[in-house]
Amino acid sequence: MDKRIVVFGATGNLGAHISTHLKSIGYDVIAIGHRKNDNGFFADYGITYYSIDISDSTQFEVLPKGNVYAIVHFAGMLPAVMKGFDGTSYVQSIIQGTLNVLEYARKVCADRILFPQTLFDISYLFGTKVPIPADSQRKVPEGDHWLYVIAKNAAVEMIEHYYRAYGLKRFIFRLSRIYLYHPNPYTFTDGKKVLVSDRYLIYRAMQGADIEIWGDPNRLLETICIKDFLQIIEKALCACVDGGIYNVGSGGSTLKERIEGIVDVFSPKGHRSRMIYKPEKRSSQQFVLDIRKTVNELGYEPHFSWHDYLVNFKEEMIEQRFSKIWGREEDYISIEEIENLVKS
Repeated sequence: MDKRIVVFGATGNLGAHISTHLKSIGYDVIAIGHRKNDNGFFADYGITYYSIDISDSTQFEVLPKGNVYAIVHFAGMLPAVMKGFDGTSYVQSIIQGTLNVLEYARKVCADRILFPQTLFDISYLFGTKVPIPADSQRKVPEGDHWLYVIAKNAAVEMIEHYYRAYGLKRFIFRLSRIYLYHPNPYTFTDGKKVLVSDRYLIYRAMQGADIEIWGDPNRLLETICIKDFLQIIEKALCACVDGGIYNVGSGGSTLKERIEGIVDVFSPKGHRSRMIYKPEKRSSQQFVLDIRKTVNELGYEPHFSWHDYLVNFKEEMIEQRFSKIWGREEDYISIEEIENLVKS
């Protein structure tokens, strides 16, 4: 297989996995990132790396001028990495950036584009165990994600235009959280830095500390392992359809199943964390995605459970495979900080 794939956002959480996976199955991958220096990470995999700002169309001149089969566009600002609020970053990186990527795709006569849509466009349907269809109406939520969702929706509309006007096949993935290991255990919520909740539970389990299960333990939460997500990417590149919007999920797992898995995988032998039920506490907001369209049109089959993901997470935590571009866990949090978090 010698088809060329250009991956925008290649140094990000998903982009790095996508780039290395596609290279491993025989694609000719060109990695594009905003980061000036990838520390030789992509060269280790035989992948060419370019650093460009996708909001500046003139910088695309350094990229290949032809022989591009597909564009994987995973670049753009995320609320999870934004301290405070900077709406201009969303407009420039997602709206202007996507327009520039689409123009590049048109000029090189790419066959298709793969793009991630935010889950928050259907957050008004959260709260039940009824699977949410892929083609549900897209709406803008209140809160810190409002402009992010507007920008993402605008990008989707531009992609649809390029499909109608130029025949660019489009595979738009509505992403639930893709579960993978990253050395940074922090995220931003409402512009403020907070510890990722799952990581907090993992840290407690690693020290054999008690773990509380708040509210209803049978709340259903959508789950997909990075390995199943990469299967969807791979299937979309081969699919003999024009595409559309596809939900990315695997059917979900309950809160109880999640906590049990974390305890099983991360608790020390002989010092297993106790699970303490707290039904009086606030329950998690549940939702699950209807993946029938992804299964029927792309041939997707979920293979990895929540427990499988945790095993993979633990392996990646030890291996630190992406440390050249992401750093190591100790670059983000110290042992003392973890111990203090567990004690709090």
